Amino acid sequence: MSDTGTVRPAARAYIGSFTSAGGLGVLAADVDPGTGALTVTGGSAALADPSFLALAGPVLHAVSETEPGAVAAFDVTGPAPRPLGGPVPVDGAAPTHLAVADGHLVTANYASGSVTVLPLAEDGTARPASAVLPHEGSGPVADRQAAPHAHQVLPDPTGRWVLSVDLGTDSVRICALDPAKGTLTLHGETALRPGTGPRHLAFHPDGRHAYVLNELAPTLTVCRWDAATGLLEPLAETPVVPEGTTGPSYPSEVVVAPDGRFLWAAVRGDDTLAVLTLDPEGAEASLVATVPCGGNWPRDLTLDPTGRHLYAANERSGDVTWFTVDPETGVPARAGSVEAPAASCVVLG
Repeated sequence: MSDTGTVRPAARAYIGSFTSAGGLGVLAADVDPGTGALTVTGGSAALADPSFLALAGPVLHAVSETEPGAVAAFDVTGPAPRPLGGPVPVDGAAPTHLAVADGHLVTANYASGSVTVLPLAEDGTARPASAVLPHEGSGPVADRQAAPHAHQVLPDPTGRWVLSVDLGTDSVRICALDPAKGTLTLHGETALRPGTGPRHLAFHPDGRHAYVLNELAPTLTVCRWDAATGLLEPLAETPVVPEGTTGPSYPSEVVVAPDGRFLWAAVRGDDTLAVLTLDPEGAEASLVATVPCGGNWPRDLTLDPTGRHLYAANERSGDVTWFTVDPETGVPARAGSVEAPAASCVVLG
């Protein structure tokens, strides 16, 4: 797939889960560098429903997907995550995603349809929210798109922009973060096909294309990304399930190979991992295979930095399954799993 001689495999993994569904909170695990196997070393149930995680050096950040929502930080220098202070409110409801951007923590708040900015203190913990940017709009799927539902937020590869993916409004917002003030300013909004319900986005390694995975239509929207102007332009939409699939199919997460040759998507309902090939420029994606996810309801999908191993967090079967990726075809083969009740997220570091 790629020259991994200078890329170090992940040494540790962190698993988030829904404590309200029997999850154990945040788990830490060692990663075998050869096989990718996980061995759980400890956990913390100090935070309710830590459904998504973000690693920043020795500090692990977690959302609390509750109403009202919050974030919390953990020291991960030991075998088990250790809470650093208590939860910090995000001034929004049910945050589903967070990212670190220019000295700040940014959260996507699903239920309230907003994005929150929280400055980070010197010890890596979050301070009170400095800004909340509400989304506006709706979509045609009445039971899922009556209001905005921010589902993911992440900086672009240059760090100049912060993008938020909104399932409720069928759009991606591009914002500028002012690190001095801790505020977000809306720069532009890219509309996607109505009713697709965009959930998560991933960038091509060259930073010139982005791939939006749609939850309500099991498709991937390929976009051109211009970091100079902050413009996201949809190019094409391609399925992530085979033709004739009856579903229901609810895609959840998308990851791209370090060399830009392959893309993988997790699909709940079908309980599959879709394998797509990308053309040399990254402007075209084609579905070439699907494989079982190793469990039930794959909520998250993570790729090892070397591109050799994939990890699926299977929420309803309560496990994290790892796969070895064929370097020629991109097709993953199941290699093992570890128990993780109500698993919702895997982060490697």
